[in-house]
Amino acid sequence: MEALLGYLLIFVARLTDVSMATIRMIMVVKGKRVIAACIGFVEVSIYVVAIGKVLSGMDNPLNVLAYASGFATGNYVGIFLEEKMALGNIIAQVISDYEVEKLVEKLRNVGFGVTVIEGYGREGIRYILNVSLQRKHLSRLYQTVEEHDKKAFVTVTDARAIRGGYFAGMKK
Repeated sequence: MEALLGYLLIFVARLTDVSMATIRMIMVVKGKRVIAACIGFVEVSIYVVAIGKVLSGMDNPLNVLAYASGFATGNYVGIFLEEKMALGNIIAQVISDYEVEKLVEKLRNVGFGVTVIEGYGREGIRYILNVSLQRKHLSRLYQTVEEHDKKAFVTVTDARAIRGGYFAGMKK
């Protein structure tokens, strides 16, 4: 029973510290220094406990298996948490040629700020709709665009910061 608890401790510790590492890296990229440092402190403290437990029992391959399993699961959980948290802002470009004025109106009615640029593509004139939004609202953007123009081309990029312009909250 004691050995099983040891494996579980190693697994859970590694799962936790790797998940935290994923979130910490996102905070680093987004310039959230203090939050990243705090997460890093807790993360490395947990890591030291896990690696200490493994190194003290290197003769037991199940310790290594628990460590590796916790690492792999921690990556999965970290990515899952990051997707659910949907932190930060993004910029979406919607390229369409189908009743663009109506699409712009729909997007604005939902609460998105939209800037329209005329462009020229392989098939002629296209309109590029630049939309800055919070990541948590991306599915709403996709849904609104899809309802209007199933053939619209949408690209999304991360935005480190957004300043000025129209950046309203979503309407119900």
